[in-house]
Amino acid sequence: MSVASRPNGPSPDFHPDLNLLLQCPECKISPPDLVERFSEGDVVCGNCGLVLGDRVVDTRSEWRTFSNDDQGNDDPSRVGDAGNPLLDDNQLDTLIASGAPGSTLGRDLSRTQNRSAHDRKDTALQDAFSRISQMCEAYSLPKMVQDAAKQAFKLSYEDKKLKGKSTESLMAAAIFLACRHSGVARTFREMCALTSVPKKEIGRTFKIMEKLLLELGIKPSHMSSEEYQPLQTTAEDLMRRFCSHLGLSSQITRAAEHIARRTKEEGTLAGRSPTSIAAAAIYFASGLFGNPQTASKIADRAGVSEGTIKTSYKLLWEARDKLVDPEWIKSGKAKMEDAPKV
Repeated sequence: MSVASRPNGPSPDFHPDLNLLLQCPECKISPPDLVERFSEGDVVCGNCGLVLGDRVVDTRSEWRTFSNDDQGNDDPSRVGDAGNPLLDDNQLDTLIASGAPGSTLGRDLSRTQNRSAHDRKDTALQDAFSRISQMCEAYSLPKMVQDAAKQAFKLSYEDKKLKGKSTESLMAAAIFLACRHSGVARTFREMCALTSVPKKEIGRTFKIMEKLLLELGIKPSHMSSEEYQPLQTTAEDLMRRFCSHLGLSSQITRAAEHIARRTKEEGTLAGRSPTSIAAAAIYFASGLFGNPQTASKIADRAGVSEGTIKTSYKLLWEARDKLVDPEWIKSGKAKMEDAPKV
């Protein structure tokens, strides 16, 4: 008996055939004529109509449509909008359509649902959030501030302590509070110009809102509850922005910050607002370093009066020996005789 010899070369690797072939058991056509009907989730034979599979997952691409693209009211998107954590619940409500043309029942049901109190509250919040975003973008505030302002507004919106306050004052106070918590200082005067809400009204609403959020445990993320104290805007917080608006160099900006810091340590302008201190320090530093700015120009950028700047500057000039770094004069970068005259 002869034995078949093995072919030359390595033996082929054997593995199971994982290719599954779905074929109609009735027609047994090869290749099979199968139709995927995603609307019903079935796989059917295109020849005899026999259902060969059900609950088929639609693997086609998900599409987004816009109002001007949706020509036949045929929205291919199978999901709703992304959930908004700032709104109540999970926004998984049932939508009642108006029904076929001429259907009064469907139209009445849809209208009744749209009048629900829950929908009205969410609509009001969404409108307020949209306005907060617009105002923050007008002042180039980062998204971190926008989100914090929206959270503060929502928590304060229906609180009894703020009942009677206008929506505009709540939004202004929420943005101001978010700026402080995020380390992006803004003045009450700037909030007043942004929102058209009186300065005193913003201040009153802000104090109530800050106390309310502290009771709820809302505070800057880097502070514990024991460490947290109501935040105060300092002259140094405002300095870089004011100097940037005036087109001043980093050297003058650092000098103005130094003068403001020394002013606080010495108590030279104790009791004056951070805005007034920052404006006077810029007026002093810009003259020292040979790029003098007029009091009127600084007043326009800082939002204080020209007289306030000059009055504060007189006090700085009297304490100049304690405020000016001697190294500035020794290096020749600054000259005391170039400082504004009192």
